[in-house]
Amino acid sequence: MNFLHKILNDRRNRKKGIPVVLIAVFLICFIAVSLYLNTYYRADMTAIQTIIGTPTEFHTLPGGTRVTGDEKSPVGFIFYPGGKVEAYSYLPLLMECSRNGIFCAMPEMPFRLAVFDIHAAEEIRETYPDIDRWYIGGHSLGGSMAAAHLAENPDDYEGLILLGSYSTEDFSAGDTDVLSVYGSKDGVLNMEKYEKYRANLPVDTTELVLDGGCHAYFGVYGAQDGDGIPTITNEEQIRLTAEAVAAFVYGE
Repeated sequence: MNFLHKILNDRRNRKKGIPVVLIAVFLICFIAVSLYLNTYYRADMTAIQTIIGTPTEFHTLPGGTRVTGDEKSPVGFIFYPGGKVEAYSYLPLLMECSRNGIFCAMPEMPFRLAVFDIHAAEEIRETYPDIDRWYIGGHSLGGSMAAAHLAENPDDYEGLILLGSYSTEDFSAGDTDVLSVYGSKDGVLNMEKYEKYRANLPVDTTELVLDGGCHAYFGVYGAQDGDGIPTITNEEQIRLTAEAVAAFVYGE
C-alpha cells in the first residue's frame, strides 16, 4: 500500500509541475521575443541634421505615416522601411526624392517590421487619390514586402523600386517596371538569393550597382552588422539613389 501511495503522490506532483513548466517556457519566449523586437537600428539624428538640416518639409499623419513633397505631384512613391530600422532613418532619402518632384509616403511599421503590415500602402493611396501614378518599394525586407503587396495589387502601381532587396514574387511575365539598386560593398544583401530571384523580375529591369555603396547607406542609422565598408559617403549614396529613382519614375 505504501508503495502504491508513493506512486500516486509522484503522479500528482508531476501534474502540478506541468503548469509551472509551461508558464516558465512562455515567460522565456515572451522575454526573448520582446528583446528581439526592441533591438533595432536607431536613426542617427546628428548625421541626419548634417545632411538635410531641419526637416521642415516632412509631415507625420495620424497613425504614423510620414509624407514629404507636393501632394499635387503626378507621381507618388510609397516606401517600406528596412526590417528593424527606425523609419526616421530614411528621411534624407525620401526628402531628396521629393526634391526631384516625387511625393513620398512612408508608413510606420509595427515593431519596425513590414511583414506585420504588408498592405499599409492601401490607406496611403486612399488618402491621396489625386496622384495619377504610384510606385511602391523599400529597403531590404521592406522592399520584399512591398513586392508582396504589389503582387496582390498589380493594377494599382506603375512599378517596383528595390533598394538592397529582392522579390520572391514573380513579375517576369507582367508589365511592371522595376528598378533595383544595391551597393557594390553591400555585405548584408544575400547575393545568392538576389541572383536566384533575379529571374522573378522582367528582363528589362533597370539595375544599378552603386560603386562603393553599402547596405546601410540607403538610410542614416550608422553601420549595420555584417555590412561591407563603403567607399562613398552616406550623403552621396542617398543622392545617387534619389537621382536613379527620379530618372526611373519620369522615364529619363
